[in-house]
Amino acid sequence: MFLKVKSPVFIDHLTFQVEDPQKSYFKAILRDDAGLVCGALETEVEKDQQQLDWNGLNDLPYGVYTLEISRGKDEMKLRLVKRV
Repeated sequence: MFLKVKSPVFIDHLTFQVEDPQKSYFKAILRDDAGLVCGALETEVEKDQQQLDWNGLNDLPYGVYTLEISRGKDEMKLRLVKRV
C-alpha cells in the first residue's frame, strides 16, 4: 500500500498519508454506488511528501463511494462514506 486514507468517513475533503514518499504521479477517482465518476484528482507526489489533501468534495451527495487510487502499476480500491 502506497497511500493510506486518514479516515474512511469524510465530509468535504479527503486526507491521504503517503506511505512510500517518493516522487511519483498519483491518480484518484471517486465513484458513487452506481459506478459514475463523481470526482478525479491527478497530481504529482513530491519526494518526502508525507500528506496529500483532496479538497472540494462538499458538493457531493451523502452516501457510499468507491475510491480508486493508482500510482504507476500499483492500484487499490477503498470504500468511503460521505456524511453530514
